[in-house]
Amino acid sequence: MTPESLAQANAQLRSQSPLDIIRWALQQSPGRAIVSTNFRPYEAVILHLVTQVQPDIPVLWVDHGYNRPATYKHAEDLTARLKLNRKAYLPRLTAAHYDAVHGGMPEPTPENEERIKAFSTVMKLEPFQRGMRELAPAVWITALRQVQNPNRAGLDIVSPDANFNSLKVSPLFYWSDADMEAYLKQHSLPNEWDYFDPAKADEKRECGLHASWGGKAVGGGVLKG
Repeated sequence: MTPESLAQANAQLRSQSPLDIIRWALQQSPGRAIVSTNFRPYEAVILHLVTQVQPDIPVLWVDHGYNRPATYKHAEDLTARLKLNRKAYLPRLTAAHYDAVHGGMPEPTPENEERIKAFSTVMKLEPFQRGMRELAPAVWITALRQVQNPNRAGLDIVSPDANFNSLKVSPLFYWSDADMEAYLKQHSLPNEWDYFDPAKADEKRECGLHASWGGKAVGGGVLKG
């Protein structure tokens, strides 16, 4: 999309419901859309919405191997409940292998920035890139929201994604936590609060999937092949 058509699409979609935004997204490239998830808090909302429009949409999930038991149970519950067409991608190293070779998962503190990025590159970005390459979506539907962190606040409902060469659509971009809670309650959907992302120093940091440094990692020799 040109910058002009992108601005026009965002202006038009801002007043639309998430369901209408999803319908619009799927019309942009029929049969070539995916939705990604990590089964973190509130992910049931986007998964429930998308599968109402396209029940068999591929659901890209990178299981880095460090999820807590509650998250794995939540993933299985939602997959069964929503009949998700789940496409799981795992790192080339198991969590045990990474721990043995690299001394364990880096402590998630800002002081460990470079180690966290290295961890994210191997355990999250590489399998995600592999999934995007194999599924080859033209449209990537996400659960990104403006309130999540400063980097995401600068995005919009529709944005071109240079990291993975796709049109990124975030139907819930302007929803608040209260909106998400209300949707979960309305549809009797479960939530998961024990989620932990080892590739983030804190909740305001990007793991690389939606940040420019992730694009450099994806384009570098580390992730090729």
